[in-house]
Amino acid sequence: MKLTLDIDEETAAKVSKIAAAKDMTVEAMVEEYLRGIANSHAASRLERITKFRDALERTEDEARIINLNRDDIYDRPYRFYYGE
Repeated sequence: MKLTLDIDEETAAKVSKIAAAKDMTVEAMVEEYLRGIANSHAASRLERITKFRDALERTEDEARIINLNRDDIYDRPYRFYYGE
């Protein structure tokens, strides 16, 4: 993926010096930083939350909602004997 950043000249000069001191390019520094974010605990947690929400939505879509009244829920054979 190609990424273009628009930063001011002063910041660019400072970052270039830091990258040179680390024997890196600015591109490599940005890539390292973004990789660290992607592999962080927060990213892992966000991924787990997203998977959970997706599973929950699939379950809700697949589930049938059944509306039962009290007589349907409980076995009420006596109502047939007593005319209820």
